[in-house]
Amino acid sequence: MFKAISEIITGFNAVNISVERKEILNGLIKYIQTKKDNGENIRLNFICTHNSRRSHLSQIWAQTMAFHFGIKNVFCYSGGTEATAMFPKVAETLNNQGFEILKLSETTNPVYAVKYAENEMPVICFSKTYNHNFNPKTQFGAIMTCNSADEACPLVFGAEARFPIKYDDPKVFDNTELQSSKYTERSLEIAQEMWWCFSQIKN
Repeated sequence: MFKAISEIITGFNAVNISVERKEILNGLIKYIQTKKDNGENIRLNFICTHNSRRSHLSQIWAQTMAFHFGIKNVFCYSGGTEATAMFPKVAETLNNQGFEILKLSETTNPVYAVKYAENEMPVICFSKTYNHNFNPKTQFGAIMTCNSADEACPLVFGAEARFPIKYDDPKVFDNTELQSSKYTERSLEIAQEMWWCFSQIKN
């Protein structure tokens, strides 16, 4: 794993996550643990309205934490109720936190490869609907990262389980002097909670 990312992870502490948030995360932890105990692939689809900010941050950090804790057969995806584009500030924020960002296409909805370690497959990111062909059709857990997606998708077709793990949208700080700090803050909040989830998985 890249050194800067490892240093961020080293700074995480469970006391910084409230009891209420740990209770919210507990369902996802149990889902991952059960899949692991049964020797099954662990597919996680992080869903937000536009698949542009929170869902990508969650997908990338979850995949990173699975690698960090040596939990095998974890495959993280993201999607939305509609497709837009991964917001450029997300890539910039992750790059500043130590990820290597490769922009694979120059379109209105670019494809990014996000690397957390030199020799591991990158996370492929682009905006898509949650049921896009790139994503799993069945046997996955759906993690709803925003209120509007949770309300818009009363049923996520193909999902084995559904977990409302919602984050405030950093979009509200776009074009303000707080934009960079708030994107960094949201990324680290998501990272620490994904760290907590995977740290609880027992071998």
